[in-house]
Amino acid sequence: MKNENLVPKVRFKGFSDPWEQRKLFEVTELVTRKNTQLQSTLPLTISAQYGLIDQNTFFDKQVASRDVSGYYLIKNGEFAYNKSYSKGYPVGTIKRLDKYSEGVLSTLYILFKVTNADSQFLVTYFEGNKWYQEVMKRATEGARNHGLLNISPKDFFNMHLFIPVKSEQYKVGSIILKISCLIAANEDKLEQLKTLKKLMMQKIFSQEWRFKGFTDPWEQRKLEKYITDYTQKTTIQDQYPILTSSQQKGLIYQSQYYSKGTVSKSNIGYFVIPRGYFTYRSRSDNGVFKFNRNDIGETGIVSYFYPVFKIENSDSDFFLTMLNYSIKKDLVIESEGTGQRVLSLKKFKNIETKIPYLSEQKRIGNLFNILEITIAANEDKLNQLKKLKKYLMQNMFV
Repeated sequence: MKNENLVPKVRFKGFSDPWEQRKLFEVTELVTRKNTQLQSTLPLTISAQYGLIDQNTFFDKQVASRDVSGYYLIKNGEFAYNKSYSKGYPVGTIKRLDKYSEGVLSTLYILFKVTNADSQFLVTYFEGNKWYQEVMKRATEGARNHGLLNISPKDFFNMHLFIPVKSEQYKVGSIILKISCLIAANEDKLEQLKTLKKLMMQKIFSQEWRFKGFTDPWEQRKLEKYITDYTQKTTIQDQYPILTSSQQKGLIYQSQYYSKGTVSKSNIGYFVIPRGYFTYRSRSDNGVFKFNRNDIGETGIVSYFYPVFKIENSDSDFFLTMLNYSIKKDLVIESEGTGQRVLSLKKFKNIETKIPYLSEQKRIGNLFNILEITIAANEDKLNQLKKLKKYLMQNMFV
């Protein structure tokens, strides 16, 4: 059935015909083959993130029965529908088997293979949510069976899809696949960078790794030697922009952090924090205190719970890394309280730790600064790719 309204907002050049409404059974075929000859002993499960994956890998154990002869046998390139709903996936998930040549699945799944469509297009189609409403219309209203959506294979295959000609299907599926591969590659790279940073912090702050030319032992010093309190407060409403602490990005504008803008009605009496100065939230529910430096580029203000200080006689980049890594246990010891922990600036400054000479601090600080910049750039690139994919998923389908 053709409908002039079935036209996506974003299309490849050269395509203008409206998409067609088709039923799933017109482009796919139900698969019901059983694993009676034990062709496979690989039990699979569906993960929204990883697709069809080995149960032992995903759960760290096998949840399937030892005897899998009564299970469905699924082959590479075929699809499976898991009717089990979870957060973010109200009608379950549909995934194609890509990682293995074959595997076995519980008969609670619905299996099918593509007969008259581009397979990668359907992978992309089912990754989105355009099909949710179709499933919900055909599921038994209000009925759930052991966490599964109550929909029969017949009703499932009667749901409508909206698809273009095969040449456009191929292009749509290919572009989303390329972006998905880029996202996966960048996620791996980001994870590797974070692992590298963690390893280097362990090795450098234990002094197992040293830069060439540095052999002097680090000296035990109190933090008060390097910290100067900064207690200037605002006297005028909205004198400076309000900053807040973000685990990922450090200090950011409060208006960017909260969807409704700033949360403070009055900010008179807030602490002023110039560029390059440090702060931390003095109250913590879990004993973890995150230290941030104002790198935004202008003077800001922070609430009463954020003591402000500047670093002297030390490298600022080195100090930022050290505070968030090597003195974590000391912070817990010095903080007070049985529920919410409170760390006063006085207690914080009383902590002793091993610190190298300034020349070595600068080498270490520069190294971690470069790592932080690289990690931040990769996070931004990853977020941009995810936004692009989300935009295309919303606008390249009907």
